[in-house]
Amino acid sequence: MNRRKFLMLAGGGVVLAAGVGLGAVVTRTPHSALKPWADAGSLYKEPRKRALSYAILAPNPHNRQPWLVDLSKQDQVILTADTKRLLPHTDPFNRQITIGLGCFLEVMRMAAAEDGYRVDFDLFPEGESADALDARPIAIASFAKDAGVEPDPLFAHILQRRSLKEPYDLARQVPDGALAAIVAAAANGPTAGGSNSPESVERLRRLTHKALAVEIDTPRTYKESVDLFRIGKTEIEANPDGIDFSGPMFETLNLFGLMTREGSLDTTSSMYKQGRAAVLEATDTAMAHLWLVSPGNTRSDQINAGRDWVRINLAATGEGIGIQPLSQALQEYTEMKPHYDQIHKQLAPGGGTVQMLARLGYAAPVAPSPRWSLETKIVGS
Repeated sequence: MNRRKFLMLAGGGVVLAAGVGLGAVVTRTPHSALKPWADAGSLYKEPRKRALSYAILAPNPHNRQPWLVDLSKQDQVILTADTKRLLPHTDPFNRQITIGLGCFLEVMRMAAAEDGYRVDFDLFPEGESADALDARPIAIASFAKDAGVEPDPLFAHILQRRSLKEPYDLARQVPDGALAAIVAAAANGPTAGGSNSPESVERLRRLTHKALAVEIDTPRTYKESVDLFRIGKTEIEANPDGIDFSGPMFETLNLFGLMTREGSLDTTSSMYKQGRAAVLEATDTAMAHLWLVSPGNTRSDQINAGRDWVRINLAATGEGIGIQPLSQALQEYTEMKPHYDQIHKQLAPGGGTVQMLARLGYAAPVAPSPRWSLETKIVGS
């Protein structure tokens, strides 16, 4: 920043930013919270930890990073869910959290294959509950050296993968071939589909817009997100999960009280109104959509949907295309039911469960999201 520069800030005000102090604030980057991206694959020689250093970079709902791993048994990773990191209002049956755990397992498998290890999964070995996740294992992953294991080409994109939540370029279409390649990345059971036709895109833009508005306009579901806001370097490094707001703009807005959790919850504030408009506008820039439909909705179905969801993410990254999940219409709470029924009628007319829905398009790259270190996720070794 220049020593004196006018900054247009949310709320319609203009603040005169002057002095070295403000410059120091707005140029801060949460380096320690981003360190796991740089450390992946480089800190550990032990095969399981090396694979897990990549797995912790997997996409997951609200960046809650709900995984815990027990390494106390030789050649095994026992994965459990951190039940303190659930989303009870938007994800009352922990379906989306389970999908995130599936993403984790698939990245771990791909990373292990790079080192010549086969990973076999025993899912829910002590049983499962459809109502909620608990302390029972999600999976026991067994590692075995295998000369026949083949590296997965998608692994090459793990460190570049992002959920791209910015508005997309309305002048750039998603090519048919690229969309087909992304859809083809699914390999674990769910049926993947996608469309870039103007009629389908417009129809799903309207539906996802309305569903997102419901989530924002329902106080308890919106507050669940706002409670997870991490605004600025200090908050992000203290809690490198949730929904991060870092960089000069957000640091400055927070400094002047124009970006706060309290203001974001005040539906009469310009902070709330402008934030609501911004996320809805981004939804309306979808240039294609894709989805995953499982034949059922067991926990294993959800895990396999997660495994394919991260594969689709990586395939989109390889094509240079941005991807953002738009799962609001798939959420299972009362206010969302009309949109839940509509999306299933549209995308799963023959039955099954729509597990994931996303928009695709082109936008400038964004920074990676913060992560807890692997050491904070190991509960037994």
